[in-house]
Amino acid sequence: MSKEISLVIAIVVLVALLGIFLITFVAYRKTPLPKGCENLKADDEKCAACSNTQCVFNKKEEEEK
Repeated sequence: MSKEISLVIAIVVLVALLGIFLITFVAYRKTPLPKGCENLKADDEKCAACSNTQCVFNKKEEEEK
């Protein structure tokens, strides 16, 4: 197979993967939250025992203090 054909195939695959990513990302953002999950808050007791410093809830608690 020539280099030109390989390059075209690689570009088509890359564009297809990018398209799949964009479609799934848009679908994810448009998906509504399940009932009962609209106003979830972190549980203070469980967060106190957690050592994950990268947690989104942990950062929000530190900002509120």
